[in-house]
Amino acid sequence: MRINILGNGAGGPFHGRNYTAQVLQVENHYFLIDCGEGTQQQLFRHKIPYDRFQQIFISHLHGDHVFGLIGLLTSYCLKKRTQNLHLFSPPGLQELVEHTARLCGIVFPYPLEFTEVDASVSQVVFENKHVEAWTIPLQHRTPCSGWLFREKPKPRNIRKDKIEAYNIPISLIPGIKAGADLSLIDGRVVPNEALTIPPPPPRSFAFCSDTAPSILVAQAVRDVDVLYHEATFTEEHIAEAAISFHSTARQAAGIAQSAGVKKLLLGHFSGRYTDTERHLAEAREVFAETYIADEGAWFGV
Repeated sequence: MRINILGNGAGGPFHGRNYTAQVLQVENHYFLIDCGEGTQQQLFRHKIPYDRFQQIFISHLHGDHVFGLIGLLTSYCLKKRTQNLHLFSPPGLQELVEHTARLCGIVFPYPLEFTEVDASVSQVVFENKHVEAWTIPLQHRTPCSGWLFREKPKPRNIRKDKIEAYNIPISLIPGIKAGADLSLIDGRVVPNEALTIPPPPPRSFAFCSDTAPSILVAQAVRDVDVLYHEATFTEEHIAEAAISFHSTARQAAGIAQSAGVKKLLLGHFSGRYTDTERHLAEAREVFAETYIADEGAWFGV
């Protein structure tokens, strides 16, 4: 599991920053999270296989998180896409896409599936064989959902030396990897722990786009490996953060600390800041494992 940051700016493309968009890779599966204006350019710039998206997760309908979506969907038309595309968001995205398509004469040659989520609760909205996707109730001026991706536990790994030692047939290997013991012809039973090694622990990534600091967020993202949390402001603008339902870098670090996460990524920086040095310094005073979500960077989860 790893995450690529396509944009970390808020409100406008100031100081060379791009609007919010991220790509999460789990095994060979790619998820797009938010799709601000210019996302397609960033996908091409960073050589992301954008035609492999099967699911897109939109946190809310503010323009800096969604205005790149119509362009991407239209590009899929030009590429003659036929594969189904599933979009998740709070209410309103389907109306936005269909109304724009109608006005612009866009006919989608591929199926579009919309799932409207309840942004006020934390619940599973998608799963495949590798991962579950949960909503995170964010506190913003409009219905806004964060996204929590949790890997499913992998089976145990069977030891090759034990396959040879006990001449284990291929037909028994799936059961042993799932936890079964091995019964030998002479009546002995070899416990599973002697045949296998534990898999890597499941990893998790939480995306919290636009939100005031919230105990609900801290509860939803408890113990995740990597938390991306907006840090629109520094402490000198904490009053403005409260009015606009955004967070400061220090407040984001407080959420990370109280939730017991392993690593914090900061993003969604206001255009009033020419750099992010103060964001990082303020956050690290509270939570040492804080990093800036630099555009174009891959972060392992």
